Amino acid sequence: MLRIVFTAEDLALTRVAPRTDLMWEMVGSLHRLQSRDGGAALTSWRRQALPRLTGSGLLPSVRTTLLPLAPRGPYFPDFLTPIQAQLGDTAAFQALSDTPRQRLRREMDILRRSSGLPSANLDELARGDPAAMRRFVRVVTDYCRAVLTPHWPEVDRALATERAVMHRHLLRGGAEQLLGHLTPTMRWRPPVLEVDYPAGAGREIHLRGRGLTLIPSYFCRANPVALVDPALPPVLAYPSPRQTVQNTTGGDALAALLGRKRAELLTLVDRMPGCTTSELAARTGISMSTASEHAHVLRRAGLIVSIRRANLMLHHTTRLGADLLAGAPGAKAAHSRRREPDVR
Repeated sequence: MLRIVFTAEDLALTRVAPRTDLMWEMVGSLHRLQSRDGGAALTSWRRQALPRLTGSGLLPSVRTTLLPLAPRGPYFPDFLTPIQAQLGDTAAFQALSDTPRQRLRREMDILRRSSGLPSANLDELARGDPAAMRRFVRVVTDYCRAVLTPHWPEVDRALATERAVMHRHLLRGGAEQLLGHLTPTMRWRPPVLEVDYPAGAGREIHLRGRGLTLIPSYFCRANPVALVDPALPPVLAYPSPRQTVQNTTGGDALAALLGRKRAELLTLVDRMPGCTTSELAARTGISMSTASEHAHVLRRAGLIVSIRRANLMLHHTTRLGADLLAGAPGAKAAHSRRREPDVR
């Protein structure tokens, strides 16, 4: 068991990650490539991932570089999931590139003792060779583009739903209510969060006034995961239980009622409470003025409310808007019985 010990100050600083974390999803997806778990959604993803990796020529690099770095074992290096990923994908890749050599050597030594380093490429990386690091970051970037980007809308929707639920708990009852409504693998017994962990990997983390960032993950399965290095900002990535989501426009009936773009905007507002007009425009590929006009219509219909903060307009669904979305039919997933690919 993993035991995370809170103080009153830690509770005040506990938060939910503001966005989907590409690096945690990358590591989780590498674990899923090495297993056959995760249900129908990840079965479908694995079947699409192998042809994409093969067609892009990435499969050899994934086998020799990425999979050995993220084995399905007790340890993978903390530098693979930098906290800077919370600032966006560009910041995540830059943080990987900027990993100090001393930290690389230290964490790769732990990996060598834990799982071994079967690839000569990883020996060069472990020594902090700049060329090896550039090749590694390029492989990570290409891998994410090949197998995560096509699946990203579904990943982002599922995790946005989870984050919205967790934020509501945080707003209504503070960190204690948030911690009390996590998945069954985590139990809040003040002042300790008990987390189911693999046998032999249990430990205790004292937050000591640093707070905790909770990161719901689409590709993470089974146990939540914390960083090993106690000096790093405390985070806990955990499997999001909300994997099945409705389609982006809430069904054809909703689109027919509101118009496809307005239905899409209403769905986005529900999944991103407090989003701005510019975020709606960027997510839907329309101009600011068009997004503002659609929001005005939704507001007049009583489906959203908009609150001005300085020069920003923040949008939230009303009970009517949420009920309308809740009644929209979702798309049924088709299940195939074809054998899954194996990348190992």
